[in-house]
Amino acid sequence: MLSVIVPAYNERENIENTAAVLSDILRKNGTEFELMFVDDGSSDNTWELIEKLSERDSSIRGLHFSRNFGKEGAIFAGLRRCVGDCAVVIDCDLQHPPELIPEMLRLHEQGYEVVEAIKSSRGKESLMYRLFAKTFYRIMKSSSDVDLDRASDFKLMDRKVIDALNDLPERITFFRALSSWVGFKTVKVEFEVAPRNAGTTKWNFRKLLKFALNNITSFTNFPMQIVTILGTLFLLFALVMGIQSLVKYFGGQALEGFTTVNILILLSAAVIMRALGIIGYYMSKIYEEIKFRPRYIISEDTRDKKNKETKDKDRKEQDSANGKNS
Repeated sequence: MLSVIVPAYNERENIENTAAVLSDILRKNGTEFELMFVDDGSSDNTWELIEKLSERDSSIRGLHFSRNFGKEGAIFAGLRRCVGDCAVVIDCDLQHPPELIPEMLRLHEQGYEVVEAIKSSRGKESLMYRLFAKTFYRIMKSSSDVDLDRASDFKLMDRKVIDALNDLPERITFFRALSSWVGFKTVKVEFEVAPRNAGTTKWNFRKLLKFALNNITSFTNFPMQIVTILGTLFLLFALVMGIQSLVKYFGGQALEGFTTVNILILLSAAVIMRALGIIGYYMSKIYEEIKFRPRYIISEDTRDKKNKETKDKDRKEQDSANGKNS
């Protein structure tokens, strides 16, 4: 069985179309599947639409968060509760082409445990977004040896990979990097980023910047390395200035007032404050981890609701039968 995990946040324009497209492709391919929508605390009627779809189609399942926990939480909630022998993570806006899933399944049947879909191009992204993404991926590669260039969340994983990801204990997760970090036999397939089927992107520059900072600090020690580099540069600068001052002193020349001293004080204070800020940021992340709060809270699961309704129906039928017998 294949589990298809679809994170959704305020996707009322896409839910029904996405369910129809995915179901049609998988049924034509003869694939047994469960289609799991994970509603990340949407403020529109996304959850109500998911509930209606699950009532009409037993292969569709919905999870509903108590509030917005973010896409990472939605992905890992799907991985934790999916029952398939393998799973595909795909975006709800269909910018990840679902037509690629049958090919990914064929590669899985050939023995590949991770089938990673990579972008052949970045679509119609703005120049600033492209530069931001390129810088982020370069930092991740240089500091963690995980190459995320052209990577996406669109990938198929074997049950062994899913179990390995579920066993990871950290609270702050980065699915795209962790799914590469765990290893396993991997193959890549390219895809063209399609335009959104409907609606608008939920990402803005502030969210992207926060996302990048969280993932860089949770997966690498690159900011700490920046502090070390700045400290080394400042040490070299101080040595040069110190030698210059000694040469002038023994040469009988007067020092040029307090300009040099002021510059050195300002530079050292700036480096120290930035270093303390970065250390404090890492400490805040450690604090988040040691609290052991859950990555997400599931308030509703359509499967639990169906099971409860079935049990209630069976109980009523049993009570009715017992009444007739008596």
